[in-house]
Amino acid sequence: MGTLRLLLVTDKPKDHTESVGGVFGGSPLDQSSASSSVPPFAAAEQISPVVEGVGSVLPEPFSSEPIVSEPIVSEPISSAVSGAGPVVVPPPTPDESESRRGTLDVGLLILRLAVGGTLLAHGLQKLAGWWSGPGLAGYRDELAAAGFEHAGVLAVAGALVEVAGGALLILGLFTPVAAAGVLAVMINAWCLQQSTVLGLEYFEPDGIEYETLIGAAAAAIILIGPGRIALDGRRRWATRPHAGSVAILIAGIAAGVGVWFVLNGANPVI
Repeated sequence: MGTLRLLLVTDKPKDHTESVGGVFGGSPLDQSSASSSVPPFAAAEQISPVVEGVGSVLPEPFSSEPIVSEPIVSEPISSAVSGAGPVVVPPPTPDESESRRGTLDVGLLILRLAVGGTLLAHGLQKLAGWWSGPGLAGYRDELAAAGFEHAGVLAVAGALVEVAGGALLILGLFTPVAAAGVLAVMINAWCLQQSTVLGLEYFEPDGIEYETLIGAAAAAIILIGPGRIALDGRRRWATRPHAGSVAILIAGIAAGVGVWFVLNGANPVI
């Protein structure tokens, strides 16, 4: 009976549950076998928790405390590369660009007064006969003698363009249109004066000196503008003329050349 009880105790399978369930339970042999059956990293995960969040890292195996690293703060890329490329300078504001005009507006005023005053005086000579002028009748006869057709209508139109154009240039009102009209009249006056002499004569009294200077000044006013000291001074095209001024200049030249060849047709340079 005693022998049978010993066999029953000996043949009973050994229960490893208790030894594996606790690290400090069971015999030393059971503890070593239990620890060898569990992977090292699994044991490390049971011993020490993993700290989650920004800047945390996984602990080393068998470490009881987490290793927390400081967050790395990098400088922005814009500050790192600042100054590497070319510096873009913004364009000046309208106030700054206008303040840099200097004496330009004063010079344009003087130019307008000189050209406009001269045209106004010559127009009044033809229109009203002032200052020993020929008047409309004398101006008509001059145009007819030079070979112009419809000399009476052309005399009135020419005198009015000189008077109105000169006055508008002085005021700085509708300046490009007024200067284009003056340019058209000066082209016909240039051709008329040149047709009365043989060859090319420039100096006065028989040459084209006066007509050339007045016509060139009118073309310059069209391209430059009247300046700020004018009734047109607040308009942008008056201080910063562009493609529109070129178009008006071409229109003035075309009008002058067209009137000469349609109503006269002679070759002025002979």
